[in-house]
Amino acid sequence: MYKIYSAILIIAAIIFSPIMGILFIAVPKLRAGFKKKIGLYNKNNSKNPTIWFHAVSVGETNAIETLVFKTKEKFPNHNIAITTVTKTGQELAQKKFAQIADIITYFPYDFDFSVKNAIKAINPQVVIIAETEIWPNFSKELNKKNIPLLLVNGRISPNSYKNYKKFSFIFKNILKNYSSILMQTQEDKKRIIDIGAGSSIVEVMGNLKFDIEPALDKEAISSLKDSFCLDDNKLIIAGSTHKGEDEIILNSYKSLKEDSFKNLKMLLAPRHPERLNQVKNLLEASGFSYGLRSVNDTFKNNDIILVDTMGELSNLYAISNVAFIGGSFSNTGGHNPLEPAIYGVPTVSGPTVFNFKDIFKYMTELKAAFIANNQSELTNQLKELLTNQELYLQAEKACIDIFKHNKGALNYCLNCIKLESFLTSTCKVL
Repeated sequence: MYKIYSAILIIAAIIFSPIMGILFIAVPKLRAGFKKKIGLYNKNNSKNPTIWFHAVSVGETNAIETLVFKTKEKFPNHNIAITTVTKTGQELAQKKFAQIADIITYFPYDFDFSVKNAIKAINPQVVIIAETEIWPNFSKELNKKNIPLLLVNGRISPNSYKNYKKFSFIFKNILKNYSSILMQTQEDKKRIIDIGAGSSIVEVMGNLKFDIEPALDKEAISSLKDSFCLDDNKLIIAGSTHKGEDEIILNSYKSLKEDSFKNLKMLLAPRHPERLNQVKNLLEASGFSYGLRSVNDTFKNNDIILVDTMGELSNLYAISNVAFIGGSFSNTGGHNPLEPAIYGVPTVSGPTVFNFKDIFKYMTELKAAFIANNQSELTNQLKELLTNQELYLQAEKACIDIFKHNKGALNYCLNCIKLESFLTSTCKVL
């Protein structure tokens, strides 16, 4: 099976190489880390054992942040290696882990030669993959070398499950290479067992995203607020917006401004940096005055600040009154509503939130988050949160209570990552 899979990868690479060459030239982010991805890694010459964490992009990198730091505290004599697939994930990893990670690089393509070179160069004692990354050759090679492979904070969306299920006869063999699989919910556990994982290695751990702590204290939040000259103005933050969503939130913002909210300001943070010029054009056409976060513009003379920087969105939620979370009107599946909630900030999202289905279900039941099916509902829900003090205070309290009642996934992971597990090459779930 692996030989057939490898042959298909190589044939596909040859056939599509002209197209990929054009894309590499046209879209610079696609060629980021290319040399590493094909297996040209610097060798890890350290004599200390290495714990390898893999997070595909920004969301997964944020999710494992505390786990990485706590693992380093628990195993101070071990090296830490971090890999990502995307350029934005790599940039965030460099920003978050530069002080403690010994290796920060790109994850290899799943060609046999690429993964062999990566594993040989990094020389891990254990590999920990965030969420659900299933790579046949990579997992096979680790298994051959008796290197434990853990999947943590795993989740499988309904759409992914349908596709995986069709090929469960293949995934059954691949998932045998995993030492331990820790899923977020009972439903996720059922799904991965259905597609071929052995029930003896699958457990429910909860969600690492609940085990976050506010990065900013009250003093830091006050200082951040002052740096924007926010004063007594109310603030909406539109985080991780995708194509088509900037127009929606700008229209809602315009309606609110016209409906007696003269002191309302907005932070607008597009999900992908390559869209910044497009969003600037929208702001130019909107008639609103706007500034750029990258040059420390403030709200003193601006209605909107465009967040054209990387890695600080989660902190900026701390100074907002209410948050709109993007990816939810664009069929992307939504983004993490817990980032604003950790600061007691209620969220409103569009109807498509399958990436965080269970979290949104939980938060909407507690009225810590709200779903808008269209622009009109978005405007009305934002207005209600900004005017109904009783509703707002209930939502604010619900946000804080969520974290009090759902911690534990981090400790569950740490209990699994035992030094004895590395030495015996198996990780048993406790």
